[in-house]
Amino acid sequence: MVSHHTDDQPEREPREECGVFGVWAPGEEVAKMAYYGLYALQHRGQEAAGISVSDGKQIVVFKDLGLVSQVFDEQVLSSLQGHIAVGHCRYSTTGSSTWENAQPMFRHTATGSGISFAHNGNLVNTAELRDRTLDAGLKPHRELTGSSSDSDLVVGLLADASADRGTEAAALELLPTLRGAFCLVFADESTLYAARDPHGVRPLVLGRLERGWVVASETAALDIVGASFVREVEPGELIAIDAEGLRSSRFASPEPKGCIFEYVYLARPDTSIAGRSVHATRVEIGKRLAAEHPAEADLVIPVPESGTPAAIGYAQASGIPYGQGLVKNGYVGRTFIQPSQTIRQLGIRLKLNPLRDVIRGKRLVVVDDSIVRGNTQRALVRMLREAGAVEVHVRIASPPVRWPCFYGIDFASRAELVANGADLEGIRRLIGADSLGYVSLDSLVAASEQPKTRLCTACFDGRYPIELPDDALIGKYVLEGLDPADARTVTQAGYGAEDAVRRP
Repeated sequence: MVSHHTDDQPEREPREECGVFGVWAPGEEVAKMAYYGLYALQHRGQEAAGISVSDGKQIVVFKDLGLVSQVFDEQVLSSLQGHIAVGHCRYSTTGSSTWENAQPMFRHTATGSGISFAHNGNLVNTAELRDRTLDAGLKPHRELTGSSSDSDLVVGLLADASADRGTEAAALELLPTLRGAFCLVFADESTLYAARDPHGVRPLVLGRLERGWVVASETAALDIVGASFVREVEPGELIAIDAEGLRSSRFASPEPKGCIFEYVYLARPDTSIAGRSVHATRVEIGKRLAAEHPAEADLVIPVPESGTPAAIGYAQASGIPYGQGLVKNGYVGRTFIQPSQTIRQLGIRLKLNPLRDVIRGKRLVVVDDSIVRGNTQRALVRMLREAGAVEVHVRIASPPVRWPCFYGIDFASRAELVANGADLEGIRRLIGADSLGYVSLDSLVAASEQPKTRLCTACFDGRYPIELPDDALIGKYVLEGLDPADARTVTQAGYGAEDAVRRP
């Protein structure tokens, strides 16, 4: 039995865990560069932000809950002096949203040096890493710091091993033991490091400054600080940057499986992934969507902003005029003010409001990026009808999301995914549309211009490229202190541990 929301309160969009940024640039204001880099990556995480800076002798970290612009001001940034910076903006998928889980995280080594550490992604062997932490005689990090994230386990093990071997050697020893999706940016007092998991699930790019180097989750963050794109950090690669220059090491053989949902929703449209423009990909998805699911209509409108390029493509391919029928409040983000019940009942209008003069009397094609639970689209269709739309035809620029993500996207649990428990007609009735069409997985893959063998499509087809041990199903609950037996019960209720995972 699938449970669905019945009110009009908009559901959370699928959220990526984090954005990471690092810069090595003597003579530059690296804290301000990191600030603007994180500003460009704000869409990847709105719960917390942090920057660490090293001047070659010591590392200083400043972080807090909130948006980048809420956490930092001119005075704070001016106080962060040095030539190496690590930045992070966070959305939690493992570990709760608390100050202790904000990043970069910092650990002292036994020799008194330090490591600041930022992670984008999600590990699937957290229980194993926790056992290794205990076996090494390290105090459980949840007790030590209050943190409950997989990132905290990794930086603890890295700091412990660095005392004997140095940061680089310790990283090359530790990285092959991590399983899951990870893009890491970390630093000791003298060196900036970046590493990407062997499957390259999440994007990570390298850029060149006139007097330094930048690493970031997306190419858009390179643009904002004036760095020229050099290349992607390769899957299974560790990069180290210091006064001697840049050096690269391989800790694992690459087996690329980039997340296809980056093209659908997560990445900025002005970013490029694997050489392919995200905006161009989304426009092409819209064209293919029009071919697969045509409609008799007067106007194509997007659900802004992520639905906009696909709507443009749909209009171009179908010949139906494109228009702006919905206005988005661009300032709706993280807020500490909870809406009253009266405001909450207005639901989706906090984010979107219809242009009545544009849509009144029209047959609409409404293009959105995805449907997760379905209650947002249900409220949207109702709102458009109330504003005078004669027909509402919903078109979705991704296939049905049927499976949870274990690699860094916070989808609903499998029991809450509307496409897991209802067929196309059932979903159409649920959201109240006159017709409903999803782009096919083959068309989505073709639009990305990547071979399907190099993409992770698990949220659509359940084929997980990184094998998931049973502990992956309960790892986040174990990290938060729940007994493993109880955690398994909780997980089975949500995901169905027996059937949620199809092996590659």
